[in-house]
Amino acid sequence: MDRQAAQFKKMTETPIPKLIITLSIPTIINMLVTNIYNLVDTAFVGRLGNSASGAVGIVFGYMAIVQAFGFMFGQGGGSIVSRLLGAKDTDNASVNASTAFFYALGFGILLAGLSYINIDKLVMLLGSTETIAPYAKEYIVYILIAAPFMSASFTLNNILRYEGKAALGMVGMLSGSILNMIGDPILMFGFNMGVAGAGLSTCLSQITSFCILLSAFLTGRTTSKLSVNNVNASDGILLNICATGLPSLLRQGLGSIATIILNSRAGMYGDEAVAAMSIVSRISFFIFSIALGVGQGFQPVSAFNFGAGRYSRVRSGFKFTLFAGELLMTIAIVAVYIKSGSLIGIFRDDLKVIEIGTRALRLHIISLLFLPLSMVTEMLFQSTGHSSGASLLSSLRSGIFFIPAIIILSNVRGLAGIQEAQPLAYVLTFFPALILCMWLNKNMPQEDKTE
Repeated sequence: MDRQAAQFKKMTETPIPKLIITLSIPTIINMLVTNIYNLVDTAFVGRLGNSASGAVGIVFGYMAIVQAFGFMFGQGGGSIVSRLLGAKDTDNASVNASTAFFYALGFGILLAGLSYINIDKLVMLLGSTETIAPYAKEYIVYILIAAPFMSASFTLNNILRYEGKAALGMVGMLSGSILNMIGDPILMFGFNMGVAGAGLSTCLSQITSFCILLSAFLTGRTTSKLSVNNVNASDGILLNICATGLPSLLRQGLGSIATIILNSRAGMYGDEAVAAMSIVSRISFFIFSIALGVGQGFQPVSAFNFGAGRYSRVRSGFKFTLFAGELLMTIAIVAVYIKSGSLIGIFRDDLKVIEIGTRALRLHIISLLFLPLSMVTEMLFQSTGHSSGASLLSSLRSGIFFIPAIIILSNVRGLAGIQEAQPLAYVLTFFPALILCMWLNKNMPQEDKTE
C-alpha cells in the first residue's frame, strides 16, 4: 500500500475518538507550549514595568492581524486540500496548497512594509498610551521583520494539519516556541536589550519555525506539493481559498480589532488596567487552547471524510469533539477560578493589576463554558465548505456582539464593563451556534456515499 492510500485508509477507517485524539495531541502540545511561551514572555517583560508589560499586549494585537491572514490562507487552503484528498484529487490539492502558501508569504511582505512606513501611527492605533508607545515601537520593529515568515508558517502548519500530518506541523511550531523561551531571558537581560530583546527572540523563532515547516513539503513528506508553477489565482481558486478561510480571518481579525478597542478603553484607567487585561487575555486563551486543540484535531477528520462522502463519521466526530471540549474546559476552569488572584500575581506583582485582573479572569473563564459549541460548530461549517455559517459565528463572537458590548458597557459601567464585555459576547454567541448546528445536521446527507 503506497503512502497516499495508507493515509486515505487512516482518515476514513480509524475509529473517530482515536483518530481525533491522535491528530489533537500534537496540536494541543503545540498550542500549550506556544501559550506557555506567551505567558513566560509576559512574565519576563512584566519585570520591566507596567508600560513594558502593556506594550506586549499592544503588539499582540498586531501579531493577531498577521496570524489572521496566515490562518485565512491556511485554513481556507487546508480545508479545500483535505476535501480534495478525500476525493483522491491530488493534483488540484497541490494547486490549492501552493496558491495559499505563496499568497500568504506575499501578503506578509506587503503588510510589513506598509506597517514600517507608518510605525508611529500604528502603535497609537493599536491602543498605546504615551508611556507605552516607546516600548511598543521597540518591540514591533522585530515583529515586522518576522511578519512574512509568521503568516506563511501559519499557512503551512494548517495545510499539514488538514492533511492529517499534525505531528509534522507540531515539530515546526514547537521548535520556534522553545527557541523563543530560551532566547527571551538571554536577549532581554543577558544582552540588556530589554523589550527589544523579546521582539528579536520572537523574530528569530518565527524564521526558524518557517524553515522547519517548509522543509516538510520540500522533502516529500506531504501528499500535496508546493511549487510556484502550481500557483493559480484564476479559475476561482484564490477566491475559493479566501472565502473558505474567511471565518478564520474574521475570527482573528475581529479579535485583533477587539483587542485594540479593549486596550484603548482600558488605557483610560491607566497602564495597570491595560497590563491586567493583557494578562487575563493570555491566561484565558491558554485555557481555551486545550479545547481548541481538540477542535483542530476534528477539522481534518471532518473535511477529509466529507470529501470522501463519509457523513456519519463527520457527525460522530462533531459529537465527540464537543463532549471532549466541554470536559477539558470544565476541569481547567475549576482549577484557574480558585487560583485567579495568585495567577495574575505571577505575571505582575502589582496590587492594582491583581485587583483588576482577578475579577476579569473569573468572569472570562466562567463564560468559556459556552464557547465549545460555537467553536466546534464554526469548525464543522468551515471544514465542510459552508463558509457563510462559519463566518457568521466568527463575526458574532469576535465582533458583532463583542465590539458593541465593550463600547456600551465601558460607557455605562466603566472598568467593570470592560471586564464584562468579552464574557457577555461568548454567552450570546452560544444561542445562534445551537441553531446553526441543528440546521447543518439536518441538511447534511444522511447516507454515506458508496465507492
